[in-house]
Amino acid sequence: MNKKMTKRVAVIGAGCSGLTAVKSCLEEHFIPVCFEREDDIGGLWNYTEIPKIGKGSIYRNLVINTSKEMMAFSDFPIPEDFPPFMPHADVLRYFRMYADHFHLLPYIHFRTSVVYIEQTADYQETGKWIVKYQKDSQEPVQEVFDAVMVCSGHHSVPFIPKFPGFDKFEGNKLHSHSYREASQFKQNTVLIVGKFPLA
Repeated sequence: MNKKMTKRVAVIGAGCSGLTAVKSCLEEHFIPVCFEREDDIGGLWNYTEIPKIGKGSIYRNLVINTSKEMMAFSDFPIPEDFPPFMPHADVLRYFRMYADHFHLLPYIHFRTSVVYIEQTADYQETGKWIVKYQKDSQEPVQEVFDAVMVCSGHHSVPFIPKFPGFDKFEGNKLHSHSYREASQFKQNTVLIVGKFPLA
């Protein structure tokens, strides 16, 4: 192993940001240790038919609204035969190609959840962090890292607003986090509550 590779960095999540974080650590001669609680990379783009609280969520027929030229990593172009605006399966396929090309998978611990992160007692002198993590149902493990990169995304926990009359509504209520396809709404009148974020 390269003698310069001495500092260990905990990377939380193996989605788009986590993969690039692992690659950047390697380029700086750090040792990345990536924790991913699912069994595959991709984060938000790792589609599951059943929604899970704590995991980013997309719907079955989602097509990304950014062209492949705009969303591509600068050092790894998206193949020409991919569609200009990619379905989620192609986005995940591209991330897998990226991870394979840069040999990132050996640094990722799948089915491993981070329980907590805190500064060490000597953080002011060392800058080190305590990371406690758990693989599947095994006993939690605690390690010290030189740095932590949190790449867990921000679409994992749905926010359900409360307003007068909400609890009295007798129809079905569904957060977009749980939405997969539209057939359940056929012949129904649908009210959408929410707003597009300004920033």
